[in-house]
Amino acid sequence: MNKEKTKEWFKKNWSTALLTAFLAVILISPDAKTWFMRQVISTGVMNLTLQDQIKESKGKTIGEIADFRVQDEDGRLVSTQDLKGKVVFMNFWASWCPPCRAEFPSIQKFYDRYKDDKDVVFLTVNLDDQPDAGRNYLDKQKYTLPLLVPASAIPAAYYTGSLPTTVVLDKKGAIRLHHTGMADYSKDSFYKKIDKMLAE
Repeated sequence: MNKEKTKEWFKKNWSTALLTAFLAVILISPDAKTWFMRQVISTGVMNLTLQDQIKESKGKTIGEIADFRVQDEDGRLVSTQDLKGKVVFMNFWASWCPPCRAEFPSIQKFYDRYKDDKDVVFLTVNLDDQPDAGRNYLDKQKYTLPLLVPASAIPAAYYTGSLPTTVVLDKKGAIRLHHTGMADYSKDSFYKKIDKMLAE
């Protein structure tokens, strides 16, 4: 009798059961969650706020913010104080963070487009407890972005604890974008803003 009732319920509520199963998979599986977030990013909805946040007026400059240093895998230090004259794309991420993983393909495309431009610097700052987790993730996904880790305290003007966080500095060191949450950085509209900063 219970089997019959269960079958009858599924016949009437198959869409609810399917949606519940889909949501359960997304909640349980980080890969499924990342896939779903990537689909949301691809709609362009996340970029509506991103474009509004790219300020035409200048924000705080590097000189007004405490120096921030990062270290690459070879032990070389990079200081934000030395980056005036460059457009700086700074992204704070971790391998365990589904929104970070969701936006990473777009950051890789952005990196591929500008990596040879001497006036663009990529500070992709990994905040995993163990940098090896970040390196393993990049290798597994075949990403070629630089793996950097903090070598000093991170100024609150750049990062306050939410992942992912992205900051873009113009050539004068002014903050032109401060975005918390995932976004698509592979859109032409974003490239046009970067190109405009490069031409300033």
